[in-house]
Amino acid sequence: MREITGRHVLAFTVGAFALIIAVNVTMAYKAVSTFPGLEVDNSYVASQEFDADKKAQTALGWTLKETYDRSKGELTLAFTDTAGKPVVVDGLNVLLGRTTEAKDDSTPAFIYEGGVYVAKAALHPGKWMMHVEARAGDGTPFRQRLNLFVKG
Repeated sequence: MREITGRHVLAFTVGAFALIIAVNVTMAYKAVSTFPGLEVDNSYVASQEFDADKKAQTALGWTLKETYDRSKGELTLAFTDTAGKPVVVDGLNVLLGRTTEAKDDSTPAFIYEGGVYVAKAALHPGKWMMHVEARAGDGTPFRQRLNLFVKG
């Protein structure tokens, strides 16, 4: 068996720290390069408006259900009122993307057909998120974030 010298210990220590630093730099780069950005520009202003917006949205009584048909490549959004009847919304805007990065983000064009909103979307398997924004006829904003899981 070889004798362990000071040089061996030094080489091992330097190598271990170099590996740790390389992993940390790689993880920091990945975190910064895939960060999609802020949810809101000013969190204080958003927090002041949150309760009033939530109360107004709750008063609408709307329910939103999403479905995705992978064979057709169609994403469907169904807005319903408290009686379960379809709701026609104003200014529907949907941001569709992955939860961890912005490169797959898109804004599908929805068309109102048969009581639901339908858009073409070719989604790969995995977890997707949707930021849905719409307005009621009286101008009340409706916002909801939905998670969508596409099986592969």
